[in-house]
Amino acid sequence: MVIEEDIIVFSTVSKSVGIGGRKFPESCLKKTLACPQVKNCKSDVYEWVSHGACSHCLIFDTYYGVEEQKFYDNLHIFPYFFPFPGAATDVAGVIQEVGHGVKNFKPGDQVVAMLSLLTGGGLAEYAVAKKSLTVPRPPEVSAAEGAGLPIAGLTAHMALTQFSGVKLDGSGPRKNILITAASGGVGQYAVQLAKLGNTHVTATCGSRNIDFVKSLGADEVIDYKTPEGAALKSPSGQKYDAVVHCATAIPWSVFEPNLSETGKVIDITPGLNAMWTFVVKKLTLSKKQLVPLLVIPKKEKLEYLVNLVKEGKLKTVINSKHPLIRAEEAWAKSIDGHATGKIIVEP
Repeated sequence: MVIEEDIIVFSTVSKSVGIGGRKFPESCLKKTLACPQVKNCKSDVYEWVSHGACSHCLIFDTYYGVEEQKFYDNLHIFPYFFPFPGAATDVAGVIQEVGHGVKNFKPGDQVVAMLSLLTGGGLAEYAVAKKSLTVPRPPEVSAAEGAGLPIAGLTAHMALTQFSGVKLDGSGPRKNILITAASGGVGQYAVQLAKLGNTHVTATCGSRNIDFVKSLGADEVIDYKTPEGAALKSPSGQKYDAVVHCATAIPWSVFEPNLSETGKVIDITPGLNAMWTFVVKKLTLSKKQLVPLLVIPKKEKLEYLVNLVKEGKLKTVINSKHPLIRAEEAWAKSIDGHATGKIIVEP
């Protein structure tokens, strides 16, 4: 078997599902793929997985790709649905092979990895990842818990620490934070991470999830379907220093009166209206800003999140688990948009 220098090959144990479109991409589960790391390799991925006929290829779906590492045989992947071309970028599994440039991992190691945002590859029995976005998974962290972390956890972490100014060691000035869609994949992590800092957290969700979001640590929770919830009004009259906006279709005019003098809205799924508001606020030098969030994944941040789970300071709430052969059901559940927590796919 020829492995690229910095590549890790692993078999997938769990994957977190992400959304690459409204229709389930059947091509993610069955098609002949050329291994992206090996020139002139055109072997059928299923034949390789079933019979070991090809030493270079692996099963891919269409989602993100991790840095230069390859994993085969025992890796379980948890797909995670996101609005990108690929599907299932968040995975956890067991390393099968590593490139000679990979020094800190070896076959048999349990890992969590993030695959490429453009190509994905998580809805499969095997995956190839780069070493720059692969971290060890300690025994205290299950494969499902680890697979749910990468995109959602890193998004929440970046929104809070980089754009909201929250220090997760509890130091710094007190911040009033609003988290919309707090029962979802990103929202559940945002609430928990925010409460590690010196914050007062207001969260929105549907009525059936109010107790759940409170259990994550939110100081006050509002039903988004009520008049007060639709207006994003804090029950205690708080003005928000930052909003981690995980929902959609809320105009700037609703946010603005609820912000503090220098409040920010960090939009994790910005559309055209959000981008326009961002430009206008910048050009007019407004103290209140809308920030469109583009996640820049970093290995050290992912390792930090995995360690928080290990220490019991952060948890992955799993909505449901689905076998790989029923990945379409997981996809449909994600598209529905009302899942509480993470949707996991297992081999």
